[in-house]
Amino acid sequence: MYLQMERWRLVILVWVVLAMGMSAMEERVNKSASGGLFWSTAKEEGDLVRKAEADESAAAVLNDEDELHGGFSSLDGMLQWAIGHSDPVKIQETAQDVQRLSSDELKKRHAKMKELMEKLKMPSDAQLMQIALDELRNSSLPMEDRHRALQDLLVLVEPIDNAIDLHKLGGLAVVMGELNNLDPGIRTTSAWILGKATQNNPVVQKQVLELGALGRLLIMVKSSVTEEAIKALYAVSALIRNNLDGQQLFHAEAGEVMLQKILRNSSIDSRLRRKAVFLVADLVECQLEIRNEAYLQFFSTPSFLKSVVDLIASTDLDLQEKALFTIKNLIQLGSTKALLLKDFCGLDGALERMRLQLQQLMVEEEQAEYAIDVESLRREVEVLFIGKLTKVTRATSLDSASHFTQLSVANIFKWQVTQVPT
Repeated sequence: MYLQMERWRLVILVWVVLAMGMSAMEERVNKSASGGLFWSTAKEEGDLVRKAEADESAAAVLNDEDELHGGFSSLDGMLQWAIGHSDPVKIQETAQDVQRLSSDELKKRHAKMKELMEKLKMPSDAQLMQIALDELRNSSLPMEDRHRALQDLLVLVEPIDNAIDLHKLGGLAVVMGELNNLDPGIRTTSAWILGKATQNNPVVQKQVLELGALGRLLIMVKSSVTEEAIKALYAVSALIRNNLDGQQLFHAEAGEVMLQKILRNSSIDSRLRRKAVFLVADLVECQLEIRNEAYLQFFSTPSFLKSVVDLIASTDLDLQEKALFTIKNLIQLGSTKALLLKDFCGLDGALERMRLQLQQLMVEEEQAEYAIDVESLRREVEVLFIGKLTKVTRATSLDSASHFTQLSVANIFKWQVTQVPT
C-alpha cells in the first residue's frame, strides 16, 4: 500500500508539473504566434493537425513542443520535459504540497489524472509514422512539408521495432519512391532513412532488398551531389552489412568496380572515400568469418590493391587509418599475393613513409594520442605483411632448392650414363 501511494504521488506530481510546463509553453506560443501543431482532442481522434499559414516567428517555440506531441515513453520522460519548461521555485512548492496530501486525496487526484490521460490520447510512434506517410502519399504536398515529413521519419525509424513497423505501414515502398524525386534533398533524406532503418536490422534488410532498392542506391552513389552520394553509400553499406544475399546482389551489380572508382579518384570528397574503403574492409571481414572468398576475387586484383594502398599517402589521417584497417583484412585473404603488395603496390615503402609521418604527428599535442593509435595499427599491418612475405619467400627458396636438387641428380645420372663402357 505504501509503494502504491508513493507511485500515486509521483503520477500527480508529474501531471501538476506537466500542466505548469504546458501553461508556460502556451504563454510563450501565444506571445509569439497563433499557428503550429496541436492535438485535436475535442473529438478524441488523437491525430496531429497542422494549422494553415504557420508564422515562422513561432518556429523556435514550437520545436520545443515536438517532444510533447511525440509522446512520452515513461513518467520519467514526461517529468523531465515538464521540469525543463517550468519555474523551479513553483516545482519545489508543488512537490511539498503533493507530499502533504492524505490517502483519500491521493486516490481522488490519481483517478482524475487517469481520466485526463485517457482523454489526451498521446499518439504513438506508429501513429506519427502513419501521419508522415499519409503526407508523403499526397502528390500535391508542398516540397517544404515533404521535407518535414521525411525528417520526422528519419527520427522515428531509429528504434529497430519502429523500422520493422515502417514496412507494416507500407512505408518502405513510400520512402523508396522518393529516391526518384527530382529534388536532391528529398532523395538524400530518403536514402538516409533507408540506411537507418536497415542498419543492424536483418528483417528490414531483407524487406528493402526484396523491394529492389539496392540498384537505385548504387546509381545515387555516382551522383554529382556530394551529400546524396554519401547518404546513398551509407544506405548501401547498412543494407548489405553481414547480409550474404545483399552482398551477392552487390557483386552482381558490379559494386566492387564502383568502389574502386571512388578510391582512385582523389578529387572526390574524402567522406565518400572513407565510407568506400571501410565498406571494403567490412565485406572482406564478413567473408573471412564464414571462410568464403568466392565474391572477393576482385579485391585481390593488382589494380584494386594498389588503389587501397595508395590511400596511405593521403593527408587525411582518418582515411589513412581506414585504409590500414582494410589492408589488414586484405592481407589475410588467401588470394592476396604478398609479392604483389610489395612489388606492384609498394606497400613496404608506403608503410615506412607513414611511420615517419606519424612520428612527426606524435610531437604535436593535439594529434599525439590519435597518431599513437594509428601507429599501433600500422605496426600490426606491417607484422602481418612481413609474415606473409616471409612465408612466400621461404616457399620460393624451398622450391628453388628442390628444383636445383632435381637438376643436380639428373645431371649426375647423365654423367654416369656417359661413363658406362660401350
